[in-house]
Amino acid sequence: MLPLFYEIVGDKGLVAASGYKWKQQRRFALSTLRNFGLGKKSLEPSISLECTFLNEAITNEQGRPFKPRLLLNNAVANVICVFVFGNRFEYSDNDFQTLLKNINEAVYLEGGICAQLYNMFPWLMRRVPGPHKKISSLWQELKDDTTAGFDVENLCICTLDLFVAGTETTSTTLYWGLLYMIKYPEIQAKVQEEIDRVVGGSQQPSLSDKDNMPYTNAVIHEIQRIGNIFPINVVRATVEDTQIGEYSIPQGTIVTGSLTSVLFDESEWKTPHSFNPGHFLDAEGKFRRRDTFLPFSLGTG
Repeated sequence: MLPLFYEIVGDKGLVAASGYKWKQQRRFALSTLRNFGLGKKSLEPSISLECTFLNEAITNEQGRPFKPRLLLNNAVANVICVFVFGNRFEYSDNDFQTLLKNINEAVYLEGGICAQLYNMFPWLMRRVPGPHKKISSLWQELKDDTTAGFDVENLCICTLDLFVAGTETTSTTLYWGLLYMIKYPEIQAKVQEEIDRVVGGSQQPSLSDKDNMPYTNAVIHEIQRIGNIFPINVVRATVEDTQIGEYSIPQGTIVTGSLTSVLFDESEWKTPHSFNPGHFLDAEGKFRRRDTFLPFSLGTG
């Protein structure tokens, strides 16, 4: 595990744990979330409700230019909050905004040069002041918030794992989606035409409409592919000695997959460096799945 990440969470949570502990935590998390509707249509009302609040917030801007990232973070985080905390929050809620601010800042700092130097020279960076010190304090502030009843550290870290993984990836994907719809108005127009034709203008799309909207589905997948928001996979470890080509990799070696190499593979994608929804459409215009579509993760814990 990367030294900075281990310094913060140890071997706790869903991301950092391994072996028996990880299996038990993963099984508990999945069974609990499924009881709350994960992977089922019972989740859809929560998403639809949040879409309504998001639409109202955008409408309140009255056509003025604004930065959508905060609104997207609020909306996506609230869907996760329904699972993790049992309720949604008003966009003006101070505690909610502090939580989002701390998470966004911690994620940003973890990608900075000081954090990378810490991973290379942890023994030295522990003695040097800098932004990497703030990462630990931000995560500690999140872990120390026991007012919601999450006073067991492992439960708290699992909660953070679910919250961060669910909010940051989805809101960033939506941000990329807005960018590409602005850049390619002709694609935006085709998506809008399909929505109007299948759904109509007076109601929100639902999961039952998905099979009748192949072009919109293809655009969403292409946004995830070219957005490449998670280029380096979460670190893994080999469970046994293995051989990859000419390289011998001993058991217990830390490895990480480059998802970028798959999502931009010229032998798999017709125009890998261009935004092209056709990557996910067959000759008849029907949606087609791609084995090399790996936008978020690869392998198991």
